[in-house]
Formats: sequence, C-alpha cells, structure tokens
Amino acid sequence: MPRCTQSRKFSFIIYGHRLGKTHLYSFLSDMKGALGFIGVFLSFLCDATHGDSTLSFACGNNSHYCNDYCSLCDEFYGAPTMSCLSTLLKRLCLDNFYTTMTSLNSTDWCTWSNVSGLYSNLSLCTEEISDCLEIPWPNPLMEQIFVNIHSSFFKDCPSEELSDPPPVIVFALVITPICLIPVMVGLVVLKTKNGDGSS
Repeated sequence: MPRCTQSRKFSFIIYGHRLGKTHLYSFLSDMKGALGFIGVFLSFLCDATHGDSTLSFACGNNSHYCNDYCSLCDEFYGAPTMSCLSTLLKRLCLDNFYTTMTSLNSTDWCTWSNVSGLYSNLSLCTEEISDCLEIPWPNPLMEQIFVNIHSSFFKDCPSEELSDPPPVIVFALVITPICLIPVMVGLVVLKTKNGDGSS
C-alpha cells in the first residue's frame, strides 16, 4: 500500500517545539481546531488505503479520531508508546487547558464552577486518547500530569475538609473532658467512701 507522501509536513507541526518553530503549531492550542486539523489533513492527504488499516498494532475504536492518533504514533514512534501519548496529550489536551487557565484570574481557580468544565474536558480528552492507543488509564503519566496541574493551579485553594472547625466547637471539645475529669474523680471517691462505710 502506498504511504502518505505529505506526512513529513505534519511531523514539523508535532515536533515544531524541538525545532523552535512555534508558529507552525500555535494554532494547535485549541483542542477542537487540532482535532479537526488532524482529521481533515490525514483523511484528504493520507487516505491512500481507502479505509484499510495498515497499522502493526491494535487501535481502539471508541472515537472517529482513533485511527488518526494511532497512525501518528505508528509513523513517528512505531507503536503507541508513552512518548507518543505524552506528545498527543500535550498538543491536544494540556495546551488548551493551560492556556484557558492562565487566561483566568488566579482567584477564580479555586471556584469549582469556573474550572469544572475545563477540568472535565481535560480528563475526557486524556481518557479518549489513552483508550484509542489502548494504553491503560489512569497510568503513571496521567498521575504526574494531574499532580502537576494541581500543584500549578490548585495548591493554594482552601479545602473545607482540612480547615479548622469553628471556635465554639473547639471550645466544646476541649472543655468537655476537662469538666468530666473532676466529676469522675468525685464519683470514684464517693463510691470508695460508701464502700468503706458498709464493710
């Protein structure tokens, strides 16, 4: 089967950051634009097989972009490796998330209603690409990505589960055992005194 003759043009876009040519892939920061670009570019320029798969590995089919992701990994990495997954996640999921988050005011990061949509989209994007490449999700790469996101954006957000209780509750919890100690000592003394008198 003939190979795609224009695939090297796409390699400059994916690996543009290594060449220092940021203008070649700046439009990929928008996830929808990137997915549309990959689908249209590969379907019109590279579909010499008329739908037959020439991949040497199994590719997931939970999305109509799966074949495109697998083809990229096959072309540049020879298989769906973690390096390929990392590259795809950075270009298609993380760039959009980081761009949108940095455009928000940092005080809005801690308001869940402001970031829940972005966070959910990021999670779905990473899961979809992992499923397409048939790499288990979650995995150590995903864990590191989300740890980095939380340390970058959410580390200063207050957590109600870890915050101190109100002063009234603290006072009640402290004073209750203090008051019970003399009462218990008094009961023990009274019981002992009553026991001695009867014997």
